[in-house]
Amino acid sequence: LSMLTLFQTHAGTRIVVGVNMDKVVIIDGRGHLLGRLASIVAKQLLQGQHVVVVRAEGIVISGGMVRAQQKYDFFKRLRMNTKPSHGPFHYASPSRMLWRTVRGMVPYKTKRGAAAFERFKSYEGIPPPYDKCKRAVVPEALKVLRLGAGHKYCVLGDLSHRVGWKHQATVKSLEAKREAKASEYWAAKKAANAKFAAAKEQANAQLGDLAPLIAATGY
Repeated sequence: LSMLTLFQTHAGTRIVVGVNMDKVVIIDGRGHLLGRLASIVAKQLLQGQHVVVVRAEGIVISGGMVRAQQKYDFFKRLRMNTKPSHGPFHYASPSRMLWRTVRGMVPYKTKRGAAAFERFKSYEGIPPPYDKCKRAVVPEALKVLRLGAGHKYCVLGDLSHRVGWKHQATVKSLEAKREAKASEYWAAKKAANAKFAAAKEQANAQLGDLAPLIAATGY
């Protein structure tokens, strides 16, 4: 299911086209703007779509790193005076930052909102079984299409690493292994496809010209 078929605009109004709610839409978060991606995901969740966002560490935020870290430091000051363990909770991992951003756009304290929010998952990297599934992008949230040239931005994974996330190196090593494995699979698949195409061409050559036979049968 392609996100290109999910989000089309007509006369300035966003309409949803060809959405199959039984399928899970897997979005590759790398290169998407955090707020724009979260708003589109929240809307789809409320309409009944299951959404999984992978590679959350590659999501970007508009504005420089210093500005983003100052905002997060201010957010960390928010606490319950008498019982800080009651919240608010300050998540440091990229997937939980995205999770909380989407939660703020969903009425998660109502039954409808809670049911919608249960349809959402986010991960760092691309864990199984999503590494063998087709992944989509959201054009309305891509940085290269929505952020002006030359504007400052920072990567969510780098911000998380600065504010206490301890698994950036682990995710990078696991992603390198996954990409190497995927490259081997793609090379083997291209070789198999080339062999199949050559065998098909050879078989067609042995059959000769079938145009007279096709014409004789009325086609």
